[in-house]
Amino acid sequence: MMPPLRRLAAWARLNSLPPRLDRWSQGEALAFIEHCRLSGCDVRPDVQLIRRLHRLAPLLSGGGLGADPWPGVAAYKVSGAAGPPPGRLSTPAVDPGLWFPLVKAAWTYVHVFARDILRVRGHYRALQAAATTSALGFDDRLEAYLAAGGPIPLHHPDRCLNSAVAGRPNLALLTLFCGTSNQRVGNVFRSGARYRHQRVERALAAGHPVCHGITDGLQSTERGDGTSGAWHPGLSPDALRIETDMLRTACLVLTLALSMMRDSELQEIRRGCLTTHYDTPAISSHQVKGHDDLPSKAWWIIEPVAEAITVAEQITVHPERLFSPAPRPARPRHAAHADTLIDSFIAHVNRTAAWTGLTEIPPGRARPHMFRRTMAMLTDQFPGSEIALGIQLKHVATRALANSSTQAYAAPDPAWARHLTTAIDAARFRRLEELYLAHKDGRPIGHGGGAAKATAVFDHVQATTAARHGDATVERALLKNAGLTIRFGSLNHCTYDPAIPAGALCLENAALPAGADGPLPDRCRPDRCPNSIIAPEHLPLYDAHRHQLLALLDRPGLPPGRRAVLERELDQIGAVLDRAPEDTP
Repeated sequence: MMPPLRRLAAWARLNSLPPRLDRWSQGEALAFIEHCRLSGCDVRPDVQLIRRLHRLAPLLSGGGLGADPWPGVAAYKVSGAAGPPPGRLSTPAVDPGLWFPLVKAAWTYVHVFARDILRVRGHYRALQAAATTSALGFDDRLEAYLAAGGPIPLHHPDRCLNSAVAGRPNLALLTLFCGTSNQRVGNVFRSGARYRHQRVERALAAGHPVCHGITDGLQSTERGDGTSGAWHPGLSPDALRIETDMLRTACLVLTLALSMMRDSELQEIRRGCLTTHYDTPAISSHQVKGHDDLPSKAWWIIEPVAEAITVAEQITVHPERLFSPAPRPARPRHAAHADTLIDSFIAHVNRTAAWTGLTEIPPGRARPHMFRRTMAMLTDQFPGSEIALGIQLKHVATRALANSSTQAYAAPDPAWARHLTTAIDAARFRRLEELYLAHKDGRPIGHGGGAAKATAVFDHVQATTAARHGDATVERALLKNAGLTIRFGSLNHCTYDPAIPAGALCLENAALPAGADGPLPDRCRPDRCPNSIIAPEHLPLYDAHRHQLLALLDRPGLPPGRRAVLERELDQIGAVLDRAPEDTP
């Protein structure tokens, strides 16, 4: 924001404008934007500057601009730049080649490496708290430590930035091991105390145990070259500080990637933010964009995000916020730069991949708004996701479900097409295999015309496998090639076959939308369609709905027209439940 501010100050001096902004007219602000436009530069930052000088007017000692010259108009429209097409979003998704190893690395740090980092961090703090600040008696403590077989810490050759001390004793850490504050290392191992150095050197020459960190016993990991070992060569105090910072960034990456929060909303997360929203785990934070009063909102989360928040609460350096640096008097803003943190995390993962066994992350761009876009696109693949996406993204519902911004965030990305298609096909086959195994074990898979069709296919697969003396691999291959298509739903499953569309009630006398190539869920009649499977897991929903209808019909003074509609719906529900086998649980 500083370059536009400098341009504005230079233009104001050139035109002899008053030094107080509250004495400027709206025309002078428009004249400045026109001046910037004639100079050939992009005026969007200048438009945003003018708007901020108006919004922040109460906070400016010299006053601010009295009005926004373009209320409700986007900056790109004011500048004349081409905006994104309707229903499209200019924010790209994170490339799948970068997304998968990055999220996996963040989750490994949070779920695996965090145990060691927190344990070593706690041990290091306990050593510091128990250490004395006096150097008196240090020789006795050193002798007692070595006599007890305490390991001598060494600077690890791969971790030491100073090649002159690589592989040499870490005297600061050894001083702390002996019970003296490592801030006293300049005194206890000063040049005049050469005999102490010699005592340590003699111990090393005699084969005394050594270590490369504060404590041993780090988690083992499988590396890319087929070997296994500790995920870190040794958590010395410097390495512990670096890995703690990386763990904090991993928590940030995982929360950004899987919660669809904006960067500004993540910066508002405070201690004790874990809550429930409609009986579902959620994060409580403040919505920043477009809200000066910062209303409190909730974002639904999954277990890995809850674990990341729990870890972040233990290592945050800010008294209140989880992802902000420690406040300093010279730095009034306490916001972490997520872009820089993500880049540093990627560089660290690639630099240490030989120890940690993590997959190297390829070059690419990953930013908070791109995480939001990517996760929205992935979530959109689940049925009925549009409402949940609109709530999670905090988009105002300008129509029945969610606004056009929600659809833009959830729009497919060409780079993800192959991954999404493969994942969806795999998920569908897993559900189909579960249905087949239920039939194979003698459990009911449901009733209806579709159930009879599926049962016939399953019987044929079973018989063919037995005739060929095949195993489970042959059985899975036959099931995959059986040509049975099932669309799994909340109220029923549909066995509509595109090759044989006749009989699908939802398509009879229906005006098909452009590009439609399957059944129409909004016209589905589970009680009558020959493609429908009413599975056992669907029956409780129908039973609960029947009780609701009966309760409504018992209300006195119900209008006749409303009563007729409810009775017709009750008949449809009854048709479904009455056809269910008696042994269905």
